[in-house]
Amino acid sequence: MTDERNNTAGEREQSGIPRHIAIILDGNGRWAKKRGLPRTAGHAAGAETFRRIALYCRDIGVDYLTVYAFSTENWKRPTEEVKTIMRLLDKYLHEAIETMERDGMKMRIFGDVSGLSPELQALAHTADTVADRVEGFQANICLNYGGRDEIVHAARRYATDLASGKAGELTEELFSSYLYSAGIPDPDLLIRPGGEQRLSNFLLWQCAYAEFYFTDVLWPDFTPEELDRAIAVFRSRDRRYGGVK
Repeated sequence: MTDERNNTAGEREQSGIPRHIAIILDGNGRWAKKRGLPRTAGHAAGAETFRRIALYCRDIGVDYLTVYAFSTENWKRPTEEVKTIMRLLDKYLHEAIETMERDGMKMRIFGDVSGLSPELQALAHTADTVADRVEGFQANICLNYGGRDEIVHAARRYATDLASGKAGELTEELFSSYLYSAGIPDPDLLIRPGGEQRLSNFLLWQCAYAEFYFTDVLWPDFTPEELDRAIAVFRSRDRRYGGVK
């Protein structure tokens, strides 16, 4: 499987597969409500969809998948809902730590982990340590994350380095190195399921030239076939980056 994935990744540009896909995981609560279930059931179903889509991305040659799982504003949600999301994160971090090396799929957390429980912070640190040993596909989970908060966080880090003489003149490239996503390419394709058509404070810096794809499909119902449709639309776009052809 490893050789097959490497060959697929090597053919990505020719096939039109995006190198980096970002997804806003929207619609879990509405999915549960339509079925007469508690919102927490929607988050559990959405977590399984994430697992399925991440594996599919790996297998078709995508290098990076970044998902918006929990924003800095989501703490305002009902206490039981937040607890459920954190329990799911605990479960999947434990699984990732055990399976990353076997599956050739590393997981990173983007966001202010200091706002998480000490137990989750420790798991995130362990997951990072294991991910350092894994080559290949990378799944990034944005947790306690906000695009504006990330930019402010990066600006503060740069200011500290500048004051201590560790940083030079500010450029876009240098500033990008202070973001949570430092070292990985910006998303080529941003997907938002759930029917809404806005960024909701997600990857504001990184999505400057991403292609957007919106669908009414709720996240727990999002399938590999729906991802294929999004990629087909992506292939049809003329990406000029401000220039002309």
